[in-house]
Amino acid sequence: MPLSLPILGEPQHFSLIEKLLFAAMAAASGYLFWRRFGMVLRKIFASKKDPNFKLFPLGKRVWDFFWEVLCEAKVIRERPLPGLAHAFVFWAFLAFALVTLNHCAVGLGIGFLSPDGSVGRFYFYVAAAFALACAVGILGLFIRRFLVRPKWLGEKLSWESGFIALLIFALMATYLAAFFVVDTSLPARALWWLHTLALLTFLPLIPHTKHLHLVLSPATIFLSRGTFAQIPPLKGDEDFGLVTGADLTQLVSLQAYSCVECGRCTEHCPAANTGKLLNPKEIILGVRAYLNDLGPASDQPLLGKYNSQEAVFQCTTCGACEFQCPVGIEHVPILVGLRRGAVNTGEWENDYGAKLFLALERGSNALGISPAERDKFIQKQALPIFDGTQEYCLWLGCMGGYDPKGREIIADFARVMNYLGTSYGVLRKEKCTGDPVRRLGNDLVFQQLAEANLEALAQNKVKKIVSICPHCVRTIQEDWKEYGTPPEIEHHSEFLARFAGKLARAADSGTAVEGFGLQPVHPTDPRKMGASAPEGQEKIVFHDPCYLGRYRNVYDEPRAVAALVGTVIEAPRNRERSFCCGARSHRRANRRHRLPLLQHHVPRRPFRH
Repeated sequence: MPLSLPILGEPQHFSLIEKLLFAAMAAASGYLFWRRFGMVLRKIFASKKDPNFKLFPLGKRVWDFFWEVLCEAKVIRERPLPGLAHAFVFWAFLAFALVTLNHCAVGLGIGFLSPDGSVGRFYFYVAAAFALACAVGILGLFIRRFLVRPKWLGEKLSWESGFIALLIFALMATYLAAFFVVDTSLPARALWWLHTLALLTFLPLIPHTKHLHLVLSPATIFLSRGTFAQIPPLKGDEDFGLVTGADLTQLVSLQAYSCVECGRCTEHCPAANTGKLLNPKEIILGVRAYLNDLGPASDQPLLGKYNSQEAVFQCTTCGACEFQCPVGIEHVPILVGLRRGAVNTGEWENDYGAKLFLALERGSNALGISPAERDKFIQKQALPIFDGTQEYCLWLGCMGGYDPKGREIIADFARVMNYLGTSYGVLRKEKCTGDPVRRLGNDLVFQQLAEANLEALAQNKVKKIVSICPHCVRTIQEDWKEYGTPPEIEHHSEFLARFAGKLARAADSGTAVEGFGLQPVHPTDPRKMGASAPEGQEKIVFHDPCYLGRYRNVYDEPRAVAALVGTVIEAPRNRERSFCCGARSHRRANRRHRLPLLQHHVPRRPFRH
């Protein structure tokens, strides 16, 4: 016998009173939804426009929308099990769009999908498969939130989330149950009204809860700033950053209302993981609370009641929060914007920060060391001075020119460049790229440094730059663009990876590279890596720098170089999920300016970068 599948038992005929009742309920639900959602939209559009925002080109935006929204790729990749459960719920919502429209149309006597027709029957079966997956997914998410309770979701139980999960489960259950009743029966009519009640209760709750991301997050992802952790330019002399509600831009407001409160940003935040006050999720929710209470035209400060100034300045700008966010919130520009507001208005009073600003305003490096020390280092290492004829300008930076460990890397790298026969030179005079003050929010000093460096590079006819510092590379490559066109720049790991074949042959020969810093590494204590290394080789763990990995997507090149002299093994947190070392640019000045480092629970780096 052929297998007979059940048919959706949806009532096709309703009395006039039932139609009027349904219409009244639907109108009331729609009104309550728009009453709140309309207010949210008005606040977003009332915020000031984002300077230099460009919608085109559309190609990347369309791809991001397809990959991150429709495919739920980021949600699944970063948290596979809960991510897949969430994806099933989302995909079921997409499948149910047509089912819900038909459901409402049937209630008014104008249904367009018939369970008896081949098209309608096929679509209802497809929707049933998604409904079953959604029911399982929402049950799993309910168990995770209320029984497993990961701390990143927050200490307080969200009963509204539990109620909405119940409504979603009821929507799926009543739809699936309708396949086991006859459309003319009383149970079929009861199921239809239960489904309707759950639907019309769920709709007005969306804009009042974190489930507003269902409506806004697709727009948030599509309307990103285009570049990871991109800091927007200040517009005019009266723009000091995010000081009051009047400074909130449309993108910031949209992102604040899109937060789903999942806690992924907090889970991966190095400050939150080391006991600091900063919680990226609470920063975004603080902005949302400000908008709810005061609106985008308020002249009340953003820092104080709604967000902590201390927390804002604990951020390392590692970008882990922004990378992990499944709804497209760009935390770094918001945090830097709040810093800008505090620094440019004089509200941030920090003695050590002031010393850093003064060191870079009057001197040439973040460490506050005399430039004469850099000159001595250049002379001692016999580094050639760039005269415009060499192919590369070797950018020393603050660490390469003044820090002992940084100088070791520069000296070794210079010997490798000599071995490769690459022509290069260092600038006679060089200022800090401005990365520390850029991330701390001092745009005036950053502009002075960027313009001075761009002028020096132009005068020296520099076409290509190579640097050992991921922060220098990012700042020169992206941030300097506000004030001119920087030369082409790359990290030294990218440079070395291009010559991996030649370096591998040299490393194998051993004596052929003596004096060029390419000697094969033999462990003095192989147990320090936690396991015995093969004879003649050391196990190497490469720690992905935030500004090389997440910011520039450079992961394979440094591993290819490290593999020349050892066996590269991966740390538990690697590549995009690498844990910030806490020593980012403005915090490296800690030795002299005592800016707080992430001192606890930070993994040591056995491979320097």
